[in-house]
Amino acid sequence: MKKVAVLQSNYVPWKGYFDIIHDADEFIFYDEVQFTKNDWRNRNRISTPAGIQWLTIPTNGSITQSIDEVTTSGSQWQRKHFNTLVTYYSKAPYFKMYRDFFEDFYLGHTWSNLSELNRYLIMHISRDMLGIQTAFSDSRQYASSGSGHHKLLSLLISAGAEYYISGPAAKTYIQAQDYEKAGIELHWKDYSGYPEYPQLHEPFCHNVTILDLLFNTGEKAPDYIWNRNKLITL
Repeated sequence: MKKVAVLQSNYVPWKGYFDIIHDADEFIFYDEVQFTKNDWRNRNRISTPAGIQWLTIPTNGSITQSIDEVTTSGSQWQRKHFNTLVTYYSKAPYFKMYRDFFEDFYLGHTWSNLSELNRYLIMHISRDMLGIQTAFSDSRQYASSGSGHHKLLSLLISAGAEYYISGPAAKTYIQAQDYEKAGIELHWKDYSGYPEYPQLHEPFCHNVTILDLLFNTGEKAPDYIWNRNKLITL
């Protein structure tokens, strides 16, 4: 049974995003859809001594563009974001383990396309830091038609999906009966039950970028995502 997940690319997304990737045989980036402002596409959250803070990539994007058409506004944000990570996570137990990669990402490249930089981070974090073996693809590799629910379903049919893993937010527009007719088993991802981990700054918050988990738990990060029912000892 081919398990497929489809999501828009996000900027250093939270652990639940990678949990969905891990569950799928194929993860399809769906960046041909409309860009949404003030959303996860170009920003995410970190934990600081003063509370939660946003890391936001300035863009030239508008709602008339698809996500993969959006460009960043300059490159000054790259050094700013790296310096912010150093400021708030340099004392985290595993920051040094990942520093070289992120220093190269932020200071060794100039990123202009939002989708491209998001995908680069997501794929490298998945494979190199979390050990995920899922295959990645682009929605434009497959034929699809219509809009909204119908376009997504036609994409899944083209991709040969037999089992679709969806985030719970999609319940507002997905018509489950159509998936049943198409012979695709629909599974709603459950984000509950993630254990807390030793977060550098209090109070504890689950809804932050995956970087927080990596910098604080290192190679044990997967145990706090898909192995969350096993006893974790540090």
